[in-house]
Amino acid sequence: MSHADCSVPDQARPETDMLKSLSIIAYFGMVAGLLILAATKNLFSPSLFVITPQVASLFLMVWARMTFGGRSFHVAANPTQGGLVTTGPYHFIRHPIYTAVCIFTGSGVVAHWAWSPCLLAALVVACALIRMFFEEKLLVARYPEYGRYAVGSWRMIPFVF
Repeated sequence: MSHADCSVPDQARPETDMLKSLSIIAYFGMVAGLLILAATKNLFSPSLFVITPQVASLFLMVWARMTFGGRSFHVAANPTQGGLVTTGPYHFIRHPIYTAVCIFTGSGVVAHWAWSPCLLAALVVACALIRMFFEEKLLVARYPEYGRYAVGSWRMIPFVF
């Protein structure tokens, strides 16, 4: 999509470009953390206490992707065409996919409690939070109704955050 196709006002484009660029860095931080955790065998465990929340988080992620529909995924936090999605898991939390990634990661790290896996999990969660905040700024610019939606929904954890 070129700048001419974008619905963001001219004066907001440098900020938009910066938010998208930083969101790409955060995306690669999340992916790197997850890959290192998997490579060092600190992401998965045969424990039922790990498998259960990880499977639940995978279901949440699939439910969110199915609710989101055929819209494409963007490495940059880039709101897509087609209107604001507020159904399915998005009815309860604004970022179910990031929530699922954080639950999946946190569950795995609990089974491998050590400083290195904890730091990698912190990287994944921090990068997810960065992407959420940048994505929300972009969503407000694209969808004026996002502000009302945000007031009536939780970012990640109902009744907490």
